[in-house]
Amino acid sequence: MTEVALDTATPPAPSVIRLLLDKLGVAFHEVHAPLSLPAARRVQAILLDDEVGALMVLFPQSQLLDLKRLEELTGRKLVAVSGARLKTMLDKHALKTLPGIPALTSSPCLYEQSLISGESVFIESGQSGVWLELQQDAFKRLLNKASAGNFGENVQQIQPNFDRPGDDSQEIFKAVQVFTARRIQQRLEQTIEIPPLADTAQRIIKLRVDPNASVDDITGVVETDPALAAQVVSWAASPYYASPGKVRSVEDAIVRVLGFDLVINLALGLALGKTLSLPKDNPQQMTPYWQQAIYTAAVIEGLSRAMPRASRPEVGLTYLAGLLHNFGYLLLAHVFPPHFSLICRHLEVNPHLSHTYVEQHLLGISREQVGAWLMNLWDMPEELTAALRFQHDATYEGEHAAYPNLVCLANRLLRERGIGAGPLMPIPDALLGRLELTREKAEDVVSKVLDAEALLRELASQFNAPN
Repeated sequence: MTEVALDTATPPAPSVIRLLLDKLGVAFHEVHAPLSLPAARRVQAILLDDEVGALMVLFPQSQLLDLKRLEELTGRKLVAVSGARLKTMLDKHALKTLPGIPALTSSPCLYEQSLISGESVFIESGQSGVWLELQQDAFKRLLNKASAGNFGENVQQIQPNFDRPGDDSQEIFKAVQVFTARRIQQRLEQTIEIPPLADTAQRIIKLRVDPNASVDDITGVVETDPALAAQVVSWAASPYYASPGKVRSVEDAIVRVLGFDLVINLALGLALGKTLSLPKDNPQQMTPYWQQAIYTAAVIEGLSRAMPRASRPEVGLTYLAGLLHNFGYLLLAHVFPPHFSLICRHLEVNPHLSHTYVEQHLLGISREQVGAWLMNLWDMPEELTAALRFQHDATYEGEHAAYPNLVCLANRLLRERGIGAGPLMPIPDALLGRLELTREKAEDVVSKVLDAEALLRELASQFNAPN
């Protein structure tokens, strides 16, 4: 049984919303425990538009909003309003989130029919963490000028492959078949046109597994790639590392500032990052790709060092897992270019869902599957493959579990601070326990990383340099 708790420490619902509901004669009461509320009764409000104008769409958070079905229903090709436009509207009313109240925007409203089947619903109040419970009669009063329809897909009917990596190749192959005009009879590796690894990346991978590799070896590799050499030196010279004196060479950067392990994994991350281009289309309000990667890597590095030394995984490799954790996103954009924009538009209108459900619904596979598959194809370390494949499984205890566990923890901690996308996810005590970390230690790591946010953004900008 769920329990609704009132937390008096949370600010109340905004006065503009309380006054509006009073004016409309709609009774409500505040709820301060949104994650405990059943998703089928939580109303997700999205503002869409096209050349005709704006449309508010309301649907339960237990569903995925399918834009194709919406187009069939309305005859309109609707997309989410721009982030800037939505922010202007919310700022006008001093709101942080969009409440599901059609009268607030004066736009036409379309709602999912299933919303009016229960005894009550919960709508966002406009204040983060505060929801309003409305009895069904009161909710229907809000919808007196709205239209009903069926345009959602029940999330329970979407079944992402979270824990069967052995099926990944078959499922990726099937997805490629579905979205390819000709019949495919070649092997998967020949079907998907993946750019070959750059010579620099191949040489770094060989050094990673060579127990006799030295600073001279990695220096020699990095110096043969002028762009990579400049980035490594610039990285070491960043105020983020606060190195004494001027960093004059790649060897200086390795020996005096960054260390062998960090440089070899950083260089590999940079080299792989140049293999696939950043997509030109992205979901609105997404944390920039490399900025998210750098934040995650920095948090993982701190979490790794906070673990007991005896159980600590290889710090350089965990850092690389952070840099590349979302690499499957780039691969989706590369493999499915005609459909990537459709994924972006669906991510914009389904902020209450993990991207995994959107990708599974539209493609039949997830970025985690294709990312891990590519790491295998490139003979990357098994630890890295596991980190990408199981990063959203907070219960994963399989081989190399520390790596995906650290990525999972870092992403959920950052999401709590407003970085990343998708819904807030709980951090189980068992996850912290497997990493031998306390919640306090983990929070302290994130706080220290975000204290240097401006410096981290500067570092991230180096990854966006032209190839």
